[in-house]
Amino acid sequence: MGLTQLEKKERIRRRVRKKISGTAERPRLSVFRSNKEIYAQLIDDETGHTLVAASSRDKDIAGKEGTKTQKAEMVGEKIAKLAMEKGIEKVVFDRGTHIYHGRIKALAEGARKGGLKF
Repeated sequence: MGLTQLEKKERIRRRVRKKISGTAERPRLSVFRSNKEIYAQLIDDETGHTLVAASSRDKDIAGKEGTKTQKAEMVGEKIAKLAMEKGIEKVVFDRGTHIYHGRIKALAEGARKGGLKF
């Protein structure tokens, strides 16, 4: 019998995470996508602290009209703005278990548009 869908996702997540890690100078931009919303956070893995977080549920984004992809791009721009305020310019992108496509790609491009480098 094969692996369950959850086991497959966990295996993919471990494969991605063993290659990347965030530091205080270059935190990890972690992305979580549910069916309705998208969340992003900058994490310093050395201390285990979240430095900055943004999501499509934030009041300024949730109130706007647009598709889920457009909201993902807004989340990317917002997290870039918050990171710049904290003096963070470079990050490591963690796509999680998702392929770099659709909303994940839109969030990354929004973050790049906001000034983050990865």
